[in-house]
Amino acid sequence: MAEAAFTPKDPQYEQRVRASFERQAAMQTIGAFLSVIDPGRVVIELPYAQALTQQHGFLHAGMIATALDSACGYAAFTLMPHDAAVLTIEYKINLLAPGKGQLFRMEGVVTKPGRTITVVEGRAFAIDEGREKLIATMTATEMSVFGRDDVKH
Repeated sequence: MAEAAFTPKDPQYEQRVRASFERQAAMQTIGAFLSVIDPGRVVIELPYAQALTQQHGFLHAGMIATALDSACGYAAFTLMPHDAAVLTIEYKINLLAPGKGQLFRMEGVVTKPGRTITVVEGRAFAIDEGREKLIATMTATEMSVFGRDDVKH
């Protein structure tokens, strides 16, 4: 995934991403954490946990999609104005290999930022015994939300 250089509209983008992520109970529930926050790029890591697996012991596809969706959303959020919130309006995921590993890295990188709509590419990697394997890709469309009391920025 080629990374473009973006200039954030809000110099406090990193603090806004961290504050928003901390309010996200879903990420806390699955044990995910932020590892990289750059303008237009966010990486979320997720340690393996038996409670997050499907019947074969692989990380459940829903867990992969959940964490990858957040990585894509927060990548878009880094480029939004200080008074914007972010919501995913669409994503498409390709599951390429079973989620087998000790750690999973979900990376979202903005492809095309916009005033209202931002397109983001995501990649999920499984890290197993030191080897890294691409296990999923995602294309996500994110929306900037303004002036809604029920959607916090």
